[in-house]
Amino acid sequence: MSKKENLFGSFGYAFAGIAKAFKSEPNLKVHLIAGVLALLTAYFFKVTKTEWLILALTITLVIILELINTVIETITDIVSPRYSPRAKIIKDVSAGAVAISAILAVIVGVVLFLPRIWQYLH
Repeated sequence: MSKKENLFGSFGYAFAGIAKAFKSEPNLKVHLIAGVLALLTAYFFKVTKTEWLILALTITLVIILELINTVIETITDIVSPRYSPRAKIIKDVSAGAVAISAILAVIVGVVLFLPRIWQYLH
């Protein structure tokens, strides 16, 4: 197999993993929908290039952490199929990382859009 085939195969596996997570993780769907709505809002308000980059990085951070959280939870379930207080800590801390990034995303959205929404309504 050539390196070219490996590269395309790797992307295929990556996209298959993202699709699997999207199908099985409701929170990922919520984050993606919120991200798309934020991007549409940014387009509507014609945000600056810098604001686009901040918004895109923030949305991407949330989605990446949600994917990593899915991996951590899946591995934890494999390693510890029965309830374990230590496994619960792993899952809770991982979910906490996603929650912190989601809170950051809300703060970024408020800072970027609230003044524009206020100006638009008045």
